[in-house]
Amino acid sequence: MPSLTRRRMLQLSGGGFGALALNSLLHAEGALASPVSTNPLAAHASHFAPRAKSVIFLFMYGGPSHVDLFDPKPELEKWHGQAIPVWKPEDAFMGRKTQNVAMKSYYQFAKHGAAGIDIAETYPLLARHADDLCVIRSLHADSNNHGPALFQMNSGFTQAGRPSMGSWVTYGLGSESENLPAFVVLLDHQGAPVNGALNWSNGFMPAAFQGVPFRSSGDPIAYLTPPKSVTTSQQRARLDLLRQWNEEYAAANPAETSLAARIASYELAFRMQMSAAECVDVSREPESLRKLYGLDRPVTQHFGRNCLLARRLVERGVRFVQLYSGGNEGPKAWDAHDDLKKNHDLHCAETDQPIAALLHDLKTTGLLDTTLVIWGGEFGRSPVAENGKGRDHHPKGFTMWMAGGGIKGGMIHGATDQFGYNAVEKPVSVPDLHATILHQLGLNHEQLTYRNTGRDYRLTDVSGEVVRELLS
Repeated sequence: MPSLTRRRMLQLSGGGFGALALNSLLHAEGALASPVSTNPLAAHASHFAPRAKSVIFLFMYGGPSHVDLFDPKPELEKWHGQAIPVWKPEDAFMGRKTQNVAMKSYYQFAKHGAAGIDIAETYPLLARHADDLCVIRSLHADSNNHGPALFQMNSGFTQAGRPSMGSWVTYGLGSESENLPAFVVLLDHQGAPVNGALNWSNGFMPAAFQGVPFRSSGDPIAYLTPPKSVTTSQQRARLDLLRQWNEEYAAANPAETSLAARIASYELAFRMQMSAAECVDVSREPESLRKLYGLDRPVTQHFGRNCLLARRLVERGVRFVQLYSGGNEGPKAWDAHDDLKKNHDLHCAETDQPIAALLHDLKTTGLLDTTLVIWGGEFGRSPVAENGKGRDHHPKGFTMWMAGGGIKGGMIHGATDQFGYNAVEKPVSVPDLHATILHQLGLNHEQLTYRNTGRDYRLTDVSGEVVRELLS
């Protein structure tokens, strides 16, 4: 009979969280590198008083079109079908399919709120919350390819291997939840974006800091529920024995400081078995609220459920929640190469009501004051046409918006040129955006560092400035 090791006891305990969850929650080896605490997820103080305690990032994967949603360009009407002077052939991702032919928007815009924020007709319910939105029209990024652009928006770098923003936030602040992961990812029902789990990776940090995907139905994490043959008391007894072994080993080996973190991670896994299922059970919410999020309509039910779940997660202390709209590739995502109107009609219909409900719900419950909501994709879309009806990838100027968490609502920041091609007024880089998000959480982006291979790394690398005009 094989010896009964601690690892074998864990296997027998019925936890079985699946590969990703096991790495994230049990992180038996990854916890060795944590510099911040014997329990890497323990809550700890920020650098200064924060305005926000948590983040909900509504990630519109594929690249929503700024000139069709939040940045209207009358010049595209005038130049429709003509070559525009700012276009450069090397900026086209799709090569010959994208030509220097201006394409006007398919949508009508109207001004909303006290500041008269321009919002397209495809977002009528979101438009009612214009006074809560800080619309940044001058974002710019470095890549026009989905993979590198996703890496940059998530981790600050266009290459794989760096910790994601959610990992940096969790590393910097720890978790306020004793029963749930600090960083949760909610995917589109049609699948994950390109790069997969690398988008919410912990990079070179301990595995405790990576994002944990929650499934949209059934157990939130695969194999979370222990076998029926294992009772709660048996599970508790086995974890107590693991704790005893680890504590005995730690006493005999005081130089090895990782075991306390390992014990804490086992305990979190056990508590999740008790609490995660309750958290994702949105049927506990009033029917009127479920309808508000659109759970009664096929077009909105999937993203609506994730938006409602995001509210339930942050109110339970989860630090960073990332929701993806758009699955896999092509038309399933906001990747409107072939038919901009068909693509954006669908994805705006899927997200308008849920996002409006989320903002309303957060505001009603008082959570919007301490929750920073972010909307955007990895880049925007070109003002020139692709195949006559579509738009190509475009990182040189695009729009994102933020709300809550100490951000100034009812304002527009920055501008692109007359065609929506280049960010020309108060440009905001991805490091600037990341620095601002960290600032609202009470973290100085220059001080939040992690030492790896003899160098101190940070989310913003060697650049980034807090965009203080956005702050209330």
